[in-house]
Amino acid sequence: MVTASLDATFAALSDPTRRAILARLAKGEATVNELVAPFKLSQPAISKHLKVLEKAGLITRGRDAQRRPCRIAAEPLAEANGWLEDYRKIWEVNFDRLDNLLDEMKAENQKPS
Repeated sequence: MVTASLDATFAALSDPTRRAILARLAKGEATVNELVAPFKLSQPAISKHLKVLEKAGLITRGRDAQRRPCRIAAEPLAEANGWLEDYRKIWEVNFDRLDNLLDEMKAENQKPS
């Protein structure tokens, strides 16, 4: 069953900049200014991406004295992975059936006439 949080996760992941931000945060927390550095985007543009990620529950923002570090949140990604895993299983069954069919066809072609 697709939930609103899963919809928000996939919508947030649809943008390559947001995926890159998550990849950076997977290495450890970072401030907005640290996240702006590798991109050719303004701080307000990065902040908009962070708001989308935060609304989807993919990141959290803390407060550490003057800093407001962003951290990746694993729960929505785990939910998306679980949803994708169900489909991976279906495709594996289909590929196994195709492999078996191809093996049968190959064996049939190798029989002497």
